[in-house]
Amino acid sequence: MLLARAGIDVTLLERETFPRYHVGESLTSSCRVMMDIAGVLEKVDAAGFTSRRGALLKWGAEDWTIDWAELFGPDVRGWQVERAEFDEILLRHAQEQGVEVVEGAHVKRIVFDADRPVAAEWVDTKGGSAQRVTEFDFLVDASGRSGVLASQHFRNRRAHEIFRNVAIWGYWDGGELLEGTPPGGLNVVSTPDGWFWVIPLRDGKFSIGFVTHKSRFIERRKEFASDDEMLLALVKESETVSGQLADAEFSGPTRVEQDYSYVADSFCGPGYFLVGDAACFLDPLLSTGVHLAMYSAVLAAASVISTDNGQITEREAQGFYESLFRNSYARLIVLVSGVYEQYKGTDSYFWLAQRLVREKERYVSPNGAFAEISAGLTDLRDAADSRGTSVMPELLEEADQARQRADANAPAGQPANLSALRIEPGDLHDDASGLYLVTHPDLGVKRTRPANAPSGEGAEAVHQGLDA
Repeated sequence: MLLARAGIDVTLLERETFPRYHVGESLTSSCRVMMDIAGVLEKVDAAGFTSRRGALLKWGAEDWTIDWAELFGPDVRGWQVERAEFDEILLRHAQEQGVEVVEGAHVKRIVFDADRPVAAEWVDTKGGSAQRVTEFDFLVDASGRSGVLASQHFRNRRAHEIFRNVAIWGYWDGGELLEGTPPGGLNVVSTPDGWFWVIPLRDGKFSIGFVTHKSRFIERRKEFASDDEMLLALVKESETVSGQLADAEFSGPTRVEQDYSYVADSFCGPGYFLVGDAACFLDPLLSTGVHLAMYSAVLAAASVISTDNGQITEREAQGFYESLFRNSYARLIVLVSGVYEQYKGTDSYFWLAQRLVREKERYVSPNGAFAEISAGLTDLRDAADSRGTSVMPELLEEADQARQRADANAPAGQPANLSALRIEPGDLHDDASGLYLVTHPDLGVKRTRPANAPSGEGAEAVHQGLDA
């Protein structure tokens, strides 16, 4: 959408035929901002999805509520969506913006000229097996878990041993949220073996899922004749979740996903960008998958647009994109790994979150920073922040501690792979080059000072413009 709106010719090779089912139904409030930038917000609002105002987590022996409206104002909200309909709204809007959409296009290989991709070889699954070729100047890999570049070409995707989890989920007609949950909010309920998500969808339907470690899932799966039987038994074992579904009816179907936590060694290179799940996926705990997909898409589009019009060099665009996307991913992996350490308590989670946002003095409420990160708002603020107030030292320290904990808990001889974060303080865009994201009047990447100018030149005028 964003590239086409900027006047760039875009061809989208989409393997599926829409509408199609997809998991990932709980959207953070940051997604509203990014859909507004893409011009599709009104259409999504009109679809009537459940409005989400935050979450209530019943984690270990403690409960805590994240109420975005209370903390940030009434307009800060997300959705609980049926992805088949939601994703089709986005796809058709992209077509309306001028994107050439080819559904049923299965990409078989990316052709490179030295280290730069120049063409895609693909087949039309609806029209025979004849191979076709599409040439391009830039490649945006949004192929999700399939990972056309990272998994199939470069083979540089690393699995997170500490997050080798399995999710099993299904749907119920009826149900209720825990008392004190913000309107339309997500419930997260921990158990000794994992945790449940409870998501209210439209028309009284609920999405219920359970996440546990792969080894525990394999052990428990042997007890049941089917996935349906296992999911129903798991729900019954949870006094909290079974109470929420006391008057509900299971409608199925039950689905299972595993080995979904991974990260590529690099998120971009000459002529290409990996966005969303094609680059990395962490864990469904904080429901940040769609946020990371949209955030990386905005950054990639801005990088391509500003490279194409000569505002920044391609090398600068790569550094800008890699730093901001990986910074966002690193912040979330640190926070999620902290939450999984149930024994620490909420004070520890909130303290950790305070260290991972730039304006630590901003929040009086102890869960304010945690709420900001989980809402995706910290990333949006970082992308537009050109003041050089880097959070990188704190992030690096916490990431290193998370890596050490993960390695200590990983199976003997198997590193947890959290070291793949590989962030250096000088990589951050504002410290190194003064680059920052702009969305109005046009999407792009700008700098606080002219290229090669002394630090600080022109910065004050830019800051005044941002404040305005």
